[in-house]
Amino acid sequence: MAVKSKSSTKSPALGSHDGQRNPGMLLDLDLIEGISINRSAVERRASTMGKRRSVKKEWQAAWLLKAVTCIDLTTLAGDDTASNVARLCAKAQQPVRQDLLEALGMSDTAITVGAVCVYHNLIRTAKEALKGTNIPIAAVSTGFPAAQNTQAQKLNEIRSSVRAGAREIDIVVSRGKVLNGDWKGLYHEVQAFREACGEAHMKTILATGELSTLTNVAKASQVCMMAGADFIKTSTGKESVNAVMPVGITMVRAIRDYYQLTGFKVGFKPAGGIRKAKEALEWLILIKEELGDEWLGPHLFRFGASSLLGDIERQLEHFVTGSYSAAYRHPMS
Repeated sequence: MAVKSKSSTKSPALGSHDGQRNPGMLLDLDLIEGISINRSAVERRASTMGKRRSVKKEWQAAWLLKAVTCIDLTTLAGDDTASNVARLCAKAQQPVRQDLLEALGMSDTAITVGAVCVYHNLIRTAKEALKGTNIPIAAVSTGFPAAQNTQAQKLNEIRSSVRAGAREIDIVVSRGKVLNGDWKGLYHEVQAFREACGEAHMKTILATGELSTLTNVAKASQVCMMAGADFIKTSTGKESVNAVMPVGITMVRAIRDYYQLTGFKVGFKPAGGIRKAKEALEWLILIKEELGDEWLGPHLFRFGASSLLGDIERQLEHFVTGSYSAAYRHPMS
């Protein structure tokens, strides 16, 4: 899915901006209009993801521990409470049971999840529960999940979350702008969100299950990166279709094209419906094959998940003991 611009956009040397946040670039409508995705080819590639590589035994355990460090441990339910979030934060600090870490020879390794993700009203609770750690708080914003409030309300919500202590903001784009091909409108919307985030990293949720086509997904990905997104994210987790492999392939290839164009690395976050350790391995393999080892860490790759952690712990216990454990042995996951 090579993206080529018809304009005279200059590309800096590859990798010349390693370690820096994505500052965005001027909107290149010629580039956006030139994007077209071959769905059947992408789906053929997606169908091979679980078959191309087999990760077993100690190598599987190592990959699963890597997956744990890339989880945005999330609770976004209507019945969320302060005590629920406090327990989630405790799990974030000790995501894998100590006896399993000892059996794996990892007891001296400070393994935590990548972040804790909550609604705005529970940021202060999470901040208190995570005091003394370096685990960032991510807050969903901009009228999550539907994004059907005003731009002024969305900007105020972002600023309020940053003031409350969120170091990452997961914003939601207006799907109507994508469906109507209003790329200028989408660019300026996301650019304003990025400015409101300030020092907080911005993860841009495309809600791909509501964008109709993979071409729309690719175009929206590029526009959001041009507007300064630090991450692009598949879904809110509330759509009927969330993180699926064809969408993932389309988005990571868009990230690769943007890196080749600008030299800036943008992160990727699949979210919604990722519940099994096997699925986590497939997503990690996708990142390794399409983007390379530099993206295999929480600075550039995250899972948006809640129940995934429990299955990873069960698989690790199976590796250690040879038996699968009951779910109650892995609380808050």
